[in-house]
Amino acid sequence: MSLRLLNKRVIGSRLLAKSCSLNLLKISNVNTFRKFSNSANLLSPADKKEVKLTSETYPNVTRNTNFKKIDSNDIEFFKSILDQNSIITDKDDLLFFNEDWMRKYRGQSSICLKPKTTEQISKILKYCNENSLAVVPQGGNTGLVGGSIPVFDEIVISLTNLNKIRSFDEVSGIFKVDAGVILENADNFLSEKGYIFPLDLGAKGSCHVGGNVATNAGGLRLIRYGSLHGSVLGLEVVLPDGTIVDSMHSLRKDNTGFDLKQLFIGSEGTIGIITGVSILCPSRPKAVNIAFLGVESHH
Repeated sequence: MSLRLLNKRVIGSRLLAKSCSLNLLKISNVNTFRKFSNSANLLSPADKKEVKLTSETYPNVTRNTNFKKIDSNDIEFFKSILDQNSIITDKDDLLFFNEDWMRKYRGQSSICLKPKTTEQISKILKYCNENSLAVVPQGGNTGLVGGSIPVFDEIVISLTNLNKIRSFDEVSGIFKVDAGVILENADNFLSEKGYIFPLDLGAKGSCHVGGNVATNAGGLRLIRYGSLHGSVLGLEVVLPDGTIVDSMHSLRKDNTGFDLKQLFIGSEGTIGIITGVSILCPSRPKAVNIAFLGVESHH
């Protein structure tokens, strides 16, 4: 299994995270964003400091020597699969993928791959598995516990470019999307059809649907619509050896064998990378009532 380095869970457990494009400011380069933020005094003095390497923060976590370090031959292979814009090696640009949103964790990855298709992810994982290269799947990178950030020099596989809406059935409400579709974009699409995505988060403008499923995110609509274990009908997943498991069903009831999708919901990328999601979406409410409660303490 080349999806994790040793003891990754010691540091964090969430894969979900921030968008690989700063949509609000229309700035794609994190270094540019930080210069802008510093000049506008948007960052506190603590935020302007360089983030300490996770390996230094947790010295007891050591690199698994069974994994090799990436070399020029590996990069040439990735170039044979992906176009130049889908491979990031610039040190400044990699900061975005090496640091978490809270700026608590920082990895040392020297490359980020941004495949556009499930087949490309399959080829990448197959190669990494055969050559003992560790990888870290990354969604929108909005998580707060560093689960999508490399610890050492793992290869970051970003799903940002896997962002197509595949289909929507306006009769049944079954919605099929790529894992890299931003949650808010998915909900806006459904809103035009009179439906609602059964999940809502504060990070909806950046987090990915695939990351939501990988972490079994709850969110604001959990009590009303239930967890993703109930609303997700099927998944498309690439296993560590490159095998593509396709269970993108449109059936609300399927008794044909094991319900494999449940293994991947909440698995946080440890046993496979989710590339597609089939989910049941309810009709959008005609009205919404909001109650504001004032309490004296959190007790």
